[in-house]
Amino acid sequence: MKKVSIAILAIIILFFSSCASAQPFADEIAAFKKEDSTHKLPAVHPILFVGSSSIRKWDNLQESFPGFPVLNRGFGGSTLTDVIRYADEIIFPYEPKQVVIYCGENDLASSETVTSKMVFKRFITLFGLIRKRLPNTPIEFISIKPSPSRVNIQARVVEANRLIKGFVKKQLKCDFIDVYYPMLNTDGSMRKELYLADNLHMTAKGYSIWQKIIAPYLLKK
Repeated sequence: MKKVSIAILAIIILFFSSCASAQPFADEIAAFKKEDSTHKLPAVHPILFVGSSSIRKWDNLQESFPGFPVLNRGFGGSTLTDVIRYADEIIFPYEPKQVVIYCGENDLASSETVTSKMVFKRFITLFGLIRKRLPNTPIEFISIKPSPSRVNIQARVVEANRLIKGFVKKQLKCDFIDVYYPMLNTDGSMRKELYLADNLHMTAKGYSIWQKIIAPYLLKK
């Protein structure tokens, strides 16, 4: 009887372990936790960068912002829904003194049925979670960028940015950081030299633009 019970227990544990690992980006979140347990963080209360691959691929984030205690917790091709799902793992444990968010582009690219208003509502949900748990922490939202490989979603990108900017302007300790228009030519076309061969992720030139625009918003103390 005991052998049967042990076997059943093992199956139950295996089932729930499989369910947990089936969550999108679970491996990346687990890697963050392992890193936190083995490496010293840059500061007790870091400036936390979260969001999708445009943040994840910012490999020289600390070099881009010397003197600032920045921490990169961007992961995969995440959406706002994913950041909301993992907020308890990638935001709140660090007790950040400032949160910088880049997300929303993958939401719009995931399906034509995802509207600008849906992305806007997802941002409000994330904003609300952070504001409830960290009421005095400044929140910076980096506008959704233009991407040559995603020309078909640009109308929704512009509208989502407009909606989020309108909301952010009414909030305390919150900023909308516009990188969309600085990444365009004077004729409104996209600056292709700012992108890698996939026409989605950025080159060093693209990140240089972001660095110059974002730096003035970061807390110095």
